[in-house]
Amino acid sequence: MKTLSLCTTFLEKRIIELRQQKDILLMCHTVLGYPSFENNKALLNSLVNAGVELIELQFPFSEPIAYGSILMRANQESICYGTTIDDCFTFARESIKKYPSTLFVITTYYNVLFKYGVKKFIKSAAKIGIAGIIIPDLPPEEADEYISLCKGYDIAAIFLLSPKNSYSRLRQIAQIASGMVYCIARPGVTGSQTEFTENFDSYTKRARSVTDLPIGVGFGIQTKEDIEHLKGRADIAIIGTSVLKLFSEEGVQTLGEYVRGLRV
Repeated sequence: MKTLSLCTTFLEKRIIELRQQKDILLMCHTVLGYPSFENNKALLNSLVNAGVELIELQFPFSEPIAYGSILMRANQESICYGTTIDDCFTFARESIKKYPSTLFVITTYYNVLFKYGVKKFIKSAAKIGIAGIIIPDLPPEEADEYISLCKGYDIAAIFLLSPKNSYSRLRQIAQIASGMVYCIARPGVTGSQTEFTENFDSYTKRARSVTDLPIGVGFGIQTKEDIEHLKGRADIAIIGTSVLKLFSEEGVQTLGEYVRGLRV
């Protein structure tokens, strides 16, 4: 991994600093406005108190194609409740102010930026202290404007790598990414638990060979055993569906215990 002096974004620098203290970091996910912003506040408080270093703030979209049924329903219900992009930015600003040591990234889909205004969206994100943005449905070939704007505002443009990508495709995506790369643990959508095999280990080695950015692994990461397997293979374990499901069904105390137990 590169030295701090060569880091190109705030997000990358902070991840490297944190990795010097811990053998793996955690990134968790919340869908803003679902089931309410008050619930989002409780969820964030539980995650931060449990030691989570990075939090994805999902700006809801009606057709989140990368997601399984739980996250998809949460996005759709949030929109039905009337959640707006400005609501999400307000919540994000308040959260970043309250938890200045936590790294916050936005996850959303490109149509959200397109309708809001790409420059306006990225400028708004930078103004409140967002460290990075993940847009699962934005192809690298159509991302020039987005990448340029992110670079200008010191926001990491986080791209997804897939085990189905050829080596040349992995390298192409890695060359335009910044901050970190998000390795999808398996083909498909979020939710189902991932089984780690030799193919997965080969995939993470290929990812390491094409970038010296920090590597996060998500999609189906659920257990302490999953986290243990990722140590030495990834810098960040990304847990999304399990967090939302546990919070919805059992509340903040159980969620906090679950998250703390992932690295004990």
